[in-house]
Amino acid sequence: MTGEFVVSLIALFVSVAVVAGTLATLVLRRHAPERKRLRALAQPAGERLWREPRSLTDAPNPLAERISRIVPRSAERMSEMRQRLVTAGYRSHASPVLFAASQIVSSIAIGMVVLAIGGNVPVALLSVIAGFLLPGFWLSRQIKKRGRAIQNGLPDVLDLLIICLESGCSLDQAVLKSGEELAVAYRAIGDELTVVTNEIRAGTARSEALTHFADRTRVEDVRSVVAMLVQTDRYGTSVAHALRVHADLLRSRRRQRAEERAAKASVKLVFPLVFCLFPAFYLIALGPALLQVVHVFFSAVANFE
Repeated sequence: MTGEFVVSLIALFVSVAVVAGTLATLVLRRHAPERKRLRALAQPAGERLWREPRSLTDAPNPLAERISRIVPRSAERMSEMRQRLVTAGYRSHASPVLFAASQIVSSIAIGMVVLAIGGNVPVALLSVIAGFLLPGFWLSRQIKKRGRAIQNGLPDVLDLLIICLESGCSLDQAVLKSGEELAVAYRAIGDELTVVTNEIRAGTARSEALTHFADRTRVEDVRSVVAMLVQTDRYGTSVAHALRVHADLLRSRRRQRAEERAAKASVKLVFPLVFCLFPAFYLIALGPALLQVVHVFFSAVANFE
């Protein structure tokens, strides 16, 4: 009986290991850089409505034009919304209209769901307001997420720029090559560098295109890098040397941010431990003893009566 139990336990362990390994292989294969590059090349242009095609021209979208006639928004409000969407990475002309429509649809849908569940009119009105604000919260989260990705990938971008400059490329060619190579590893930075290259090709001055890059991302590290590049371009100093010094500084900042998050992890683990692990531990450790105490107590009461 013991031998059969051991064989069954080994078979179960091997089966779980094989299933876990197969699932991990499938997930890692899907997110491999070469697979992402192949999917990006196979994706038809203009498939994603909210993303801007990587070209100097963008045709108006018929769906966005129809929605814009229905959605009542002022030009100033739409301009502000477009700037926030550009910061989040959505540069299509249709994205502000679709975002405004999503606010209206979300507020109406959440209000109707709350009203159908059984809420009263004041609760439904509050849910309508919450539904209207929900896409804004999502957009703010996307802006922070994209800014964090740009901030973490900026030292690697500077390293690639240094390699391109030291191999004989000009700064414009280095920016172009860096944008092409980083399209998979750091897509946000690759898209921004592609926009910078398109602006320079369209006739915008290099310093102005870099300033637009800093204004779009709203990341302090990007602003410092752009200010350094503009200054070196103006005074004719060595760009590669300045980039190397700045890359070391940004890499040190990234390491310090990682250490700060690691130090905060122990504090953040207190709440899951208190609310999830400790109740289960107390139930398993003290539950039988408490049941025994209750049983003895009621037995003593019965005998006393």
